Amino acid sequence: MNRQRRKELERIYDVLQDCVSDLECVREEEQEAFDNLPESLQYSEKGELMEECVDNIDSVITDLDNVCSDLEEIFGNQ
Repeated sequence: MNRQRRKELERIYDVLQDCVSDLECVREEEQEAFDNLPESLQYSEKGELMEECVDNIDSVITDLDNVCSDLEEIFGNQ
């Protein structure tokens, strides 16, 4: 891989890492908001949607972490 493409992959990696960090903040805020709901609301439709949102964000974070790991492998093979 030439230097230009490698730099572009490194830039993409950095952007993805920033996205993971931002998503983790949003997930923590949403989890905290859910945890602060009265128990009766946690089992309501709103609470279930909030939990689903946290789970979906977790899934996206995992996927992005996997992409970042794959990119790290590419860097290691160069």
